[in-house]
Amino acid sequence: MKKIILFVTAVFVLLFVSCQIKKPDVESLIKIGNFTEAQLLIKQIIANENISEEEKYDMEFQIELMNRIRKDFTKTADDILDYVRKYYPDATKSDLSKWEDDGSLEYKVIDGKKWYFNRAASNLFRINKDAKAKKIEIDGKQVDKLDNFLEAYLPKIMNGRGNATFFSEKRMRLNYSLVVDADAVPPGEVIRCWLPFPREKGKRQKDVKLVSINNEEYIISPDEYAHRTIYSEKIAQKGKPTEFKLSVEFTGVNEWHDLTSNKVKPYKKDSELYNEFTAERPPHIVFTDRVKELSKQIVGDETNPVLVAKKIYKWINDNIPWAGAREYSTIQNISDYALTNMHGDCGIKTLAFITLARYNGIPARWESGLMLHPGSWNLHDWGEAYFEGIGWVPIDQSFGLVNSDNEKVKWFFFGGNDAYHFIVNSDYGQPLYPAKVYPRSETVDFQRGEVEWKGGNLYFDKWDYHIDVEYLD
Repeated sequence: MKKIILFVTAVFVLLFVSCQIKKPDVESLIKIGNFTEAQLLIKQIIANENISEEEKYDMEFQIELMNRIRKDFTKTADDILDYVRKYYPDATKSDLSKWEDDGSLEYKVIDGKKWYFNRAASNLFRINKDAKAKKIEIDGKQVDKLDNFLEAYLPKIMNGRGNATFFSEKRMRLNYSLVVDADAVPPGEVIRCWLPFPREKGKRQKDVKLVSINNEEYIISPDEYAHRTIYSEKIAQKGKPTEFKLSVEFTGVNEWHDLTSNKVKPYKKDSELYNEFTAERPPHIVFTDRVKELSKQIVGDETNPVLVAKKIYKWINDNIPWAGAREYSTIQNISDYALTNMHGDCGIKTLAFITLARYNGIPARWESGLMLHPGSWNLHDWGEAYFEGIGWVPIDQSFGLVNSDNEKVKWFFFGGNDAYHFIVNSDYGQPLYPAKVYPRSETVDFQRGEVEWKGGNLYFDKWDYHIDVEYLD
């Protein structure tokens, strides 16, 4: 009897150990890029182990994330060389290795083969200073429509603002559509769709009016939801794309706070606001050793919160160039990604600012939506910082420093935002209303929209979106 008990105990221990090592095995396989093996192992665990529905949901999403990474990394070395040789005719794979080593070319080894990020080639000429200079030498300095617009627009509105914090209103109509590919969903099935909808935000964005939507029934999310949406459903038809269309009017207002004044007071460090917005928030706001060390270099002995935030803003502006980004859902820690890779798009740079600000005791939070500047419509993310005595002020880290001899214009986006910033979200990574059944295509932000049916989520490769703006005054 004793032998039987010992045998059963040994079997139980082996089974327990086996279950315990499977999850780390999956993580290590993903880490080294063995995606196919990791996906097979996950499927075996789901099929053979007694796991909860929540664990199953998470594991299935791990499979989906690997598929998303594959979609973002599809370029070969030859693809990159074809692009690069316009500027470096004699470039070889050894040059690619050099750019990989200095972080200028983003790649992943997946199932034993090196794949480059879809935008790695164009990003090279944004990230690498020598390559950037080479591109200018060959192509000439390119005119940036947005820069030109802002360099003319900002001095004009600042000269006319007087002492107002909110000034120069702009009435706009956003026409937005999301089109699901024909036969992405079987005919007769219900497609559920969430589209971006403007927030009412005091004097900054107001008088929102739904003009039209191509559905008789729809739901606008309540104000307390951080991601502002309008939800509707359509039935898929065989051989036809499914379109969700929205037209909405709103008034955008320029906002600017004079952060050079002496209005800033000591923080109330026992307040709920201070404690919430200076805290870590894993996985994307974490006070890593890198954050701590970098903060010492940037901030030094400065203690004035405005000057500390200004130092952080300028350091990111000077050292982390804008570059096209992979999907946020595939990045484990976005702020660390920015500080490790030393490049990023608007949301990546914003989370770097928020993390460094919070580490230094400055409340900071996320805001995002669209940028609707004439000729430069796009998705866009920015942030806000809180200064006692002034309140919450906009901080657009991606727009950075404006080319101007006027200091107020130059630093406009450190404490200001123009009327063309269309506000949809007051936070990141929050639930949609009504609730989504399947994992979102964008787990962090909400701008393009979200779509699903009873068979699962419809990822970005199954649909497209379109922006059109009318300027009404």
